[in-house]
Amino acid sequence: MDGEDKKKIMVVEDDIFVMDIYHTKLEQEGFQVIEAANGLEALKKLEKIIPDVMLLDIIMPYMDGLEALEKIKADDRFKDIPIILLTNLSQKEEVTKGLGLGANDYLIKSHFTPSEVLEKIKSFIK
Repeated sequence: MDGEDKKKIMVVEDDIFVMDIYHTKLEQEGFQVIEAANGLEALKKLEKIIPDVMLLDIIMPYMDGLEALEKIKADDRFKDIPIILLTNLSQKEEVTKGLGLGANDYLIKSHFTPSEVLEKIKSFIK
């Protein structure tokens, strides 16, 4: 499979350890991974490359996930990208708000193995 055929997953996550786990797992599965450390960086990268699915952490510096989500969903070029929020257990309010803003689903990071994350991503890829 060459680069053009690979499905693209953007992972927006400021925790380098978490990013590394997702990056490794997704690449092993044949996905092209686009990394962004915060919402601001994600928006810049979206100008160049549109992913098939986005994993979006909620708590990040500079621009958090909900702010980024709002901007992405407000832009016609990006509004159809399926977005899966990455959350911590204590973030029920943020998750509810995120789903209201147009996120497609969410994952509680401590509850899901990389394989389960992969299954969820695959469910959004046509």
